[in-house]
Amino acid sequence: MISESKSVKIVVKTQYLPEQSNPGESRFAFAYTINIANEGEEAVRLLTRHWIITDGDNKVQEVHGDGVIGKQPLIEPGKAFNYTSGAVINTPVGTMEGSYEMITASGRPFIAPIKVFSLAQPSALH
Repeated sequence: MISESKSVKIVVKTQYLPEQSNPGESRFAFAYTINIANEGEEAVRLLTRHWIITDGDNKVQEVHGDGVIGKQPLIEPGKAFNYTSGAVINTPVGTMEGSYEMITASGRPFIAPIKVFSLAQPSALH
């Protein structure tokens, strides 16, 4: 399986969710919005996801599953798929990284890596 694809571009935006967080109980909730753009010449399907979520105490949660938000989207050339999901960690700052297992319309499987990104309560970073 190819470990990287130059035809898929992944952009992540994060947001702290104060209304779902409770710092007094070490609960910090975040939303992340992912944009997966197909810059190649062939349609691609997202099959599975793998996340590594690390909090400020280096506690690691791993998440594996089929698709994203209950879907295995087919992304046509020149198109993009967006979705929003969330993560809860025990510290005001943490990171996420991972990958999507994808397959081209012609049946070539590949891994699309997701670079590490920060989860941070706004007041935690000065």
